[in-house]
Amino acid sequence: MATINELTPPYRVGYFVGSLSAHSINRMLANALVSLAPEDLVMTEIQIGELPLYNRDFDGHFPQVALDFKASIAAQDALLFVTPEYNRSIPGALKNAIDWASRPHGENVIARKATAVIGASPGAIGTAVAQQQLRSVLGFLQAPQMNAPEAYIQMRPGLITEDGSVTDPGTEAFLKSYLDAFFEFIERVLTVVPKAR
Repeated sequence: MATINELTPPYRVGYFVGSLSAHSINRMLANALVSLAPEDLVMTEIQIGELPLYNRDFDGHFPQVALDFKASIAAQDALLFVTPEYNRSIPGALKNAIDWASRPHGENVIARKATAVIGASPGAIGTAVAQQQLRSVLGFLQAPQMNAPEAYIQMRPGLITEDGSVTDPGTEAFLKSYLDAFFEFIERVLTVVPKAR
Protein backbone atom coordinates (compact mmCIF):
# COMPACT_ATOMS: atom_id res chain seq x y z
CA MET A 1 0.00 0.00 0.00
CA ALA A 2 1.50 3.32 -1.08
CA THR A 3 1.84 6.11 1.43
CA ILE A 4 0.94 9.58 0.15
CA ASN A 5 3.18 12.16 1.76
CA GLU A 6 2.30 15.85 1.79
CA LEU A 7 5.60 17.50 0.90
CA THR A 8 6.39 20.75 -0.84
CA PRO A 9 9.60 22.16 -2.34
CA PRO A 10 12.27 23.30 -1.93
CA TYR A 11 13.99 19.92 -1.80
CA ARG A 12 17.43 19.38 -0.31
CA VAL A 13 19.88 17.65 -2.65
CA GLY A 14 23.23 16.47 -1.37
CA TYR A 15 25.75 15.93 -4.13
CA PHE A 16 28.96 13.92 -4.15
CA VAL A 17 31.96 14.62 -6.40
CA GLY A 18 33.70 11.29 -6.87
CA SER A 19 37.11 12.81 -7.60
CA LEU A 20 39.26 14.26 -4.83
CA SER A 21 41.13 16.54 -7.24
CA ALA A 22 40.53 20.25 -6.79
CA HIS A 23 40.69 20.64 -10.59
CA SER A 24 38.57 17.63 -11.47
CA ILE A 25 36.41 17.92 -14.58
CA ASN A 26 33.67 16.30 -12.54
CA ARG A 27 33.93 19.09 -9.98
CA MET A 28 33.53 21.53 -12.88
CA LEU A 29 30.45 19.56 -13.96
CA ALA A 30 29.10 19.66 -10.40
CA ASN A 31 29.60 23.44 -10.30
CA ALA A 32 27.65 23.72 -13.55
CA LEU A 33 24.82 21.60 -12.15
CA VAL A 34 24.61 23.75 -9.03
CA SER A 35 24.39 26.92 -11.11
CA LEU A 36 21.76 25.44 -13.47
CA ALA A 37 19.59 23.73 -10.86
CA PRO A 38 15.97 24.84 -10.45
CA GLU A 39 15.55 27.28 -7.57
CA ASP A 40 13.51 24.67 -5.68
CA LEU A 41 16.52 22.36 -5.45
CA VAL A 42 18.86 23.39 -2.63
CA MET A 43 22.23 21.88 -3.57
CA THR A 44 24.82 21.03 -0.89
CA GLU A 45 28.10 19.23 -1.47
CA ILE A 46 28.73 16.27 0.81
CA GLN A 47 32.50 16.04 1.21
CA ILE A 48 34.15 12.61 1.04
CA GLY A 49 37.86 13.41 1.15
CA GLU A 50 38.36 13.36 4.93
CA LEU A 51 36.88 9.93 5.54
CA PRO A 52 39.33 7.20 6.60
CA LEU A 53 39.14 3.83 4.88
CA TYR A 54 36.07 1.99 6.08
CA ASN A 55 36.77 -0.95 8.40
CA ARG A 56 34.04 -2.99 10.12
CA ASP A 57 36.01 -2.62 13.35
CA PHE A 58 34.58 0.93 13.44
CA ASP A 59 31.01 -0.40 13.62
CA GLY A 60 29.54 0.67 16.94
CA HIS A 61 32.04 3.48 17.49
CA PHE A 62 32.31 5.53 14.32
CA PRO A 63 34.83 8.40 14.24
CA GLN A 64 33.22 11.84 14.42
CA VAL A 65 34.01 12.60 10.77
CA ALA A 66 31.96 9.57 9.72
CA LEU A 67 29.10 10.43 12.08
CA ASP A 68 28.99 13.97 10.65
CA PHE A 69 29.13 12.54 7.12
CA LYS A 70 26.17 10.24 7.76
CA ALA A 71 24.21 13.05 9.40
CA SER A 72 24.74 15.28 6.36
CA ILE A 73 23.31 12.55 4.11
CA ALA A 74 20.36 11.90 6.42
CA ALA A 75 19.43 15.59 6.26
CA GLN A 76 18.94 15.48 2.48
CA ASP A 77 15.82 14.66 0.48
CA ALA A 78 17.81 13.35 -2.49
CA LEU A 79 21.36 12.51 -3.58
CA LEU A 80 23.23 13.31 -6.80
CA PHE A 81 26.40 11.40 -7.67
CA VAL A 82 28.86 13.14 -10.02
CA THR A 83 31.48 10.53 -10.74
CA PRO A 84 34.56 10.03 -12.88
CA GLU A 85 35.49 6.63 -14.23
CA TYR A 86 38.73 5.08 -12.96
CA ASN A 87 39.85 1.86 -14.64
CA ARG A 88 36.30 1.12 -15.82
CA SER A 89 34.89 1.54 -12.32
CA ILE A 90 33.94 4.14 -9.72
CA PRO A 91 36.70 5.88 -7.75
CA GLY A 92 37.80 4.20 -4.53
CA ALA A 93 37.07 7.34 -2.51
CA LEU A 94 33.45 7.34 -3.64
CA LYS A 95 32.98 3.63 -2.92
CA ASN A 96 34.56 4.15 0.50
CA ALA A 97 32.11 6.97 1.24
CA ILE A 98 29.17 4.81 0.21
CA ASP A 99 30.43 2.03 2.48
CA TRP A 100 30.53 4.43 5.44
CA ALA A 101 27.03 5.65 4.61
CA SER A 102 25.62 2.12 4.57
CA ARG A 103 27.16 0.83 7.80
CA PRO A 104 26.74 -0.53 10.38
CA HIS A 105 24.08 -3.02 9.28
CA GLY A 106 20.62 -1.52 9.65
CA GLU A 107 21.85 2.08 9.58
CA ASN A 108 22.03 2.71 5.83
CA VAL A 109 21.31 6.44 5.34
CA ILE A 110 21.16 6.13 1.53
CA ALA A 111 18.11 3.85 1.55
CA ARG A 112 14.88 5.46 0.28
CA LYS A 113 16.67 8.59 -0.97
CA ALA A 114 15.90 9.65 -4.53
CA THR A 115 19.18 9.38 -6.45
CA ALA A 116 20.65 10.34 -9.81
CA VAL A 117 23.99 9.62 -11.42
CA ILE A 118 26.00 11.70 -13.90
CA GLY A 119 29.64 11.92 -14.90
CA ALA A 120 32.15 13.51 -17.23
CA SER A 121 35.17 12.08 -19.01
CA PRO A 122 37.48 13.18 -21.82
CA GLY A 123 36.56 9.92 -23.56
CA ALA A 124 33.55 9.34 -25.77
CA ILE A 125 31.76 6.93 -23.42
CA GLY A 126 31.64 9.60 -20.70
CA THR A 127 31.80 7.39 -17.55
CA ALA A 128 29.13 4.94 -18.77
CA VAL A 129 30.81 1.88 -17.24
CA ALA A 130 31.39 3.56 -13.87
CA GLN A 131 27.79 4.74 -13.79
CA GLN A 132 26.47 1.24 -14.40
CA GLN A 133 28.57 -0.10 -11.52
CA LEU A 134 27.41 2.72 -9.25
CA ARG A 135 23.79 2.00 -10.17
CA SER A 136 24.28 -1.61 -9.10
CA VAL A 137 25.57 -0.46 -5.70
CA LEU A 138 22.70 2.00 -5.25
CA GLY A 139 20.20 -0.68 -6.20
CA PHE A 140 21.55 -2.96 -3.47
CA LEU A 141 21.26 -0.08 -1.00
CA GLN A 142 17.55 0.35 -1.82
CA ALA A 143 17.95 3.83 -3.28
CA PRO A 144 15.31 4.75 -5.88
CA GLN A 145 17.18 5.80 -9.05
CA MET A 146 16.31 8.14 -11.88
CA ASN A 147 16.92 5.81 -14.81
CA ALA A 148 16.32 8.37 -17.55
CA PRO A 149 17.55 10.64 -18.86
CA GLU A 150 21.04 9.17 -18.64
CA ALA A 151 23.91 11.66 -18.74
CA TYR A 152 27.36 10.75 -20.04
CA ILE A 153 29.26 13.98 -20.64
CA GLN A 154 32.29 14.00 -22.94
CA MET A 155 34.31 16.89 -21.55
CA ARG A 156 35.99 18.82 -24.32
CA PRO A 157 38.44 21.64 -23.50
CA GLY A 158 36.49 24.79 -22.65
CA LEU A 159 33.07 23.09 -22.49
CA ILE A 160 32.66 24.05 -18.82
CA THR A 161 34.72 26.71 -17.09
CA GLU A 162 36.22 26.38 -13.60
CA ASP A 163 33.32 28.36 -12.10
CA GLY A 164 30.73 26.11 -13.74
CA SER A 165 29.71 28.19 -16.76
CA VAL A 166 28.67 26.00 -19.71
CA THR A 167 29.90 27.43 -23.00
CA ASP A 168 27.93 25.18 -25.37
CA PRO A 169 24.20 26.05 -25.56
CA GLY A 170 23.20 22.47 -26.41
CA THR A 171 25.03 21.05 -23.41
CA GLU A 172 23.61 23.74 -21.15
CA ALA A 173 20.07 22.95 -22.34
CA PHE A 174 20.64 19.22 -21.80
CA LEU A 175 21.94 19.72 -18.26
CA LYS A 176 18.96 21.93 -17.43
CA SER A 177 16.57 19.31 -18.74
CA TYR A 178 18.40 16.63 -16.73
CA LEU A 179 17.97 18.67 -13.54
CA ASP A 180 14.33 19.38 -14.32
CA ALA A 181 13.77 15.64 -14.73
CA PHE A 182 15.56 15.01 -11.43
CA PHE A 183 13.31 17.53 -9.69
CA GLU A 184 10.23 15.70 -10.99
CA PHE A 185 11.70 12.35 -9.97
CA ILE A 186 12.44 13.60 -6.44
CA GLU A 187 8.87 14.84 -6.15
CA ARG A 188 7.49 11.45 -7.19
CA VAL A 189 9.73 9.55 -4.77
CA LEU A 190 9.00 11.85 -1.85
CA THR A 191 5.28 11.58 -2.51
CA VAL A 192 5.07 7.78 -2.24
CA VAL A 193 8.15 6.49 -0.42
CA PRO A 194 7.82 6.77 3.36
CA LYS A 195 10.88 7.97 5.24
CA ALA A 196 13.04 5.36 6.94
CA ARG A 197 12.31 4.93 10.63
